[in-house]
Amino acid sequence: AKSQAPGRSQIVAQIAGRMLVVSLISTAYNVGAGLRAAPHASSSRAASTAVSMGMDISELIDDAKKSRLEHLEAQAIQSLKVAVDQFEKPVFPNAMIVGDCVITHLLHKIDALKTGKVKIMVVDTFHLLDDTMPFLGKVEDKYGFEAEVFGPAGLESKRNLSPENFAEYDKKYGANLWKEDIEQYDKVCKVEPFQRGLKTLGADIMINGRRRDHGAERAYIDIAETVPVNGGLAKLNPLAYWTLEDCFDYAAANGVPLHPSVERGYPSQGDAKDTVPVPDPDGLSGVQGKAGSVKWVDGVWTGDKAIWLDYGCERRGRFVNLLNKDGSKKTECGIHVAGAEKTFDRDLWDTSKAVQTLAAPSDVESLTASGKEAVVVVYAPWCQFCQAMEEEYDKLADASGLPVYKFRGDEEREFVKANLNTQSFPTINYIDASGKAIKYESEDRSVGAMAEFAKSGGKVAA
Repeated sequence: AKSQAPGRSQIVAQIAGRMLVVSLISTAYNVGAGLRAAPHASSSRAASTAVSMGMDISELIDDAKKSRLEHLEAQAIQSLKVAVDQFEKPVFPNAMIVGDCVITHLLHKIDALKTGKVKIMVVDTFHLLDDTMPFLGKVEDKYGFEAEVFGPAGLESKRNLSPENFAEYDKKYGANLWKEDIEQYDKVCKVEPFQRGLKTLGADIMINGRRRDHGAERAYIDIAETVPVNGGLAKLNPLAYWTLEDCFDYAAANGVPLHPSVERGYPSQGDAKDTVPVPDPDGLSGVQGKAGSVKWVDGVWTGDKAIWLDYGCERRGRFVNLLNKDGSKKTECGIHVAGAEKTFDRDLWDTSKAVQTLAAPSDVESLTASGKEAVVVVYAPWCQFCQAMEEEYDKLADASGLPVYKFRGDEEREFVKANLNTQSFPTINYIDASGKAIKYESEDRSVGAMAEFAKSGGKVAA
């Protein structure tokens, strides 16, 4: 009997295992103590070693670096060929950071871009650095592809390239959403477009530029990850064992175009609102100094490059002044956390018999003018807190004895702000007989707590 061919997850796992052994041998000194070594001692140490060895040590160093980059390139290309050859619809979400620029070049080398075998996906948050989307256009022209761009849901503009696009975003989501609720902002501008993009493109494997030397949640990632449960995807991290210095060295050696901001002192590129150069004048990155005093221009470093290249330092200029709800410093936007590739693509209470729909502002006005008591939740289907309360709110009509309604607020922000006490989602209101909307102020969204509020006429201090 013929043996059964291995599945794609087995192939990825086998190749990842072989690559890991080779990679750990060749890169351990970089991922470990080498990255933490004092960078300033290297030149004097090399000079003294050269004297004692009676030779020009720089030639040995240059040869070692060249060999290392050749090995890393071959390793990355081998893993990318797995995505191309063993999967039907590989997708590369490209944020145009240094590592992503390297991956784009590698995909071009294996002819995966012009052929359309690998789709490039870009999430435009409508808050990116001003030159990010124009830079994307230049990269598309160089490598002969057109990226699929996904932004916040419901906006007609696919690429934010003008002030009119900002106005469109502000009207729908609010200019200060990121200040009022950073988790909601991440959901609207990053996670949901990311999820929608993967689903729209039918991705069965996701290529990304995460590396171990990013540190934090990424410190122990491998070159391949298979996560087939709970809607997960196979994930490929072709640069997992590279360092940031490797990426810059490779870009310099191979003419890889990098984001223009590296010439202004930005080691990593994110949203303009919370990304700063490193160093920065106010020390928001953790390193105080003149902006642009460390930079990379046409393959040449200015300033102390160790500030960028030390372990875990590439993203030190990202997420400045942003905190998670538990008070910890924000290090991830939610895209690369467990389960982020799952797509939430339906309305809430879409099959409920208890929760009635108010489809338009006129329906809300008719309800408040009816003289009847009711409960109305203002929600957004993409909101994780709205999703979390779906089951409990569905029970509220029976528990309270009142009619229960839903009104989608993210598409009528000015109206719900003026008429339904809404600054964020979800917002629950008791509507009294006079038509007045009384806001439920508690974070306790259990059916018991909400029913007590409704039955008391909105008088319970929750």
